[in-house]
Amino acid sequence: MADLRPDPASEPESVFPQEVGLFADSYSEKSRFSFCGHVLSITQNFGSRLGVAARVWDAAGPLPLQSPQPWHTFHAGHGLSSASSKELLVKLRRKTGYSFVNCKKALEACGGDLQQAESWLHEKAQKEGWSKAAKLHGRKTKEGLIGLLQEGNSTVLVEVNCETDFVARNLKFQQLVQQVALGTMLHCQSLKDQVSTYSKGFLNSSELSELPFGPERKGSLKDQLALAIGKLGENMTLKRAAWVKVPNGFYVGSYVHGTMHSPSLHNLVLGKYGALVICEISEWKANLEELGRRLGQHVVGMAPLSVGSLDDEPGGETETKMLSQPYLLDPSITLGQYVQPQGVSVVDFVRFECGEEGEAAEAE
Repeated sequence: MADLRPDPASEPESVFPQEVGLFADSYSEKSRFSFCGHVLSITQNFGSRLGVAARVWDAAGPLPLQSPQPWHTFHAGHGLSSASSKELLVKLRRKTGYSFVNCKKALEACGGDLQQAESWLHEKAQKEGWSKAAKLHGRKTKEGLIGLLQEGNSTVLVEVNCETDFVARNLKFQQLVQQVALGTMLHCQSLKDQVSTYSKGFLNSSELSELPFGPERKGSLKDQLALAIGKLGENMTLKRAAWVKVPNGFYVGSYVHGTMHSPSLHNLVLGKYGALVICEISEWKANLEELGRRLGQHVVGMAPLSVGSLDDEPGGETETKMLSQPYLLDPSITLGQYVQPQGVSVVDFVRFECGEEGEAAEAE
């Protein structure tokens, strides 16, 4: 008997656009059934971008009364049953966040071994990320986020840039900023403590990129950067970082403008501007946190270039000196006049503005 099944090449295309690339996010199953003298072709498309599974039905023409037995095809991979492959596919997708298409490829390539498939995906993603990073290199990255992280006596401020504010609001980009902040914090905490005074340091883009990633210190931050570029499709840069460590008798005030808190790390704060203000204190006071926040606000808003001294006269060349500037929240007095009765001495500060160029960015 002649094969009456329709030629696959003549079947209508899915109503969903085919996605190409490592991070495509759909997969499909095809089935054919005999029904009332017709061959029915069903295509089911799955993926988070599609929202729901969809069926595309195609009537392929009449069949004789003695039609072939219904047959079903599912591309489940080598050596895997349909049910088990679906279960593994869902697990791998949830664990890694990669597309269904590529999770399926990974399981097929690794014979259904979940752990090997996860490693396969990470390797492929990193290769594609580096390839995409090379193609996007040179495109301007003026958007992004400042990240502020404080743990014990250590505080870090980092800047990560991207091309658009749309990507800066993406959770995957914010997770990259979080990874950079954690890497910088581990670097800061590995340094020897100063007993009598504070210590401060800066990392440029190349130094930041080479920092180890994560508590197990496997890989580097530049590897995480490549993965993020591969996923989000924009050029990105790890621009800079600053760190401060203080002994007893010192306090670090902080402020981030345009604040958004990291979803998975409660003490990481994200925004467009950030400031650290290092103060020497005679005793711990209940209002130190609020005082530090107001000093940070002043640094962000007034953009001083140096601390200066309480003896500086307001105006003239001292306008860029922090203590002689009009206090941001009460311009009738200078910042020095606001600070003096509080029992603290401002000794240093750091200010980051996302996307800034020239002298201000290079001063560190």
